[in-house]
Amino acid sequence: MPRAGLSSDAVTRAAADLADEVGLDAVTLAALARRFGVAVPSLYAHVRSAADVRTRVALLALAETADLASAAVAGVSGRAALAALGDVWRSYAREHPGRYAATRLPLDREAAAASAGPRHAELVRAVLRAYDLTDEAATHAVRLLGATFHGYAALDAAGAFGHVPGAPTSDETWQRVLVGLDTLIRSWETP
Repeated sequence: MPRAGLSSDAVTRAAADLADEVGLDAVTLAALARRFGVAVPSLYAHVRSAADVRTRVALLALAETADLASAAVAGVSGRAALAALGDVWRSYAREHPGRYAATRLPLDREAAAASAGPRHAELVRAVLRAYDLTDEAATHAVRLLGATFHGYAALDAAGAFGHVPGAPTSDETWQRVLVGLDTLIRSWETP
């Protein structure tokens, strides 16, 4: 008989919360068992391993960010859509550092197919429709935006841009990044 409150979903959400509090690497079955007040073997009815838990956190985080991104880009296009999409990643990395770290985990084929990853790619492609790109150019642009958004979000969340007194703020730099991306994609040429 399952313990009250213990389910795969409850374990996943507790792991995601724990990851945000102490870091993804510190999410262990022992830590989760303590959180639920159970012995570690009680968790095996709901998850297979610590790696399975981290994969579940990644899938949860990818679904959460896809929902946030979808809502953010609804009704906007061009640079406004780029900004909305990038802001989702930046905010999520700050507010949910452990979950964000999980989005960067490599997923096996089965997990990747079950993830919201393809939904993210489609959202970025939808944002790029305003730029009138060929399919090949759009693929390159999807990769550029992913690398830029994730790189900036990770560095920003880690506080990498706030250490020089009197320097422009991270928000000011972010606005320049968005203008630069918009300009680059609008003038994209085939090499």
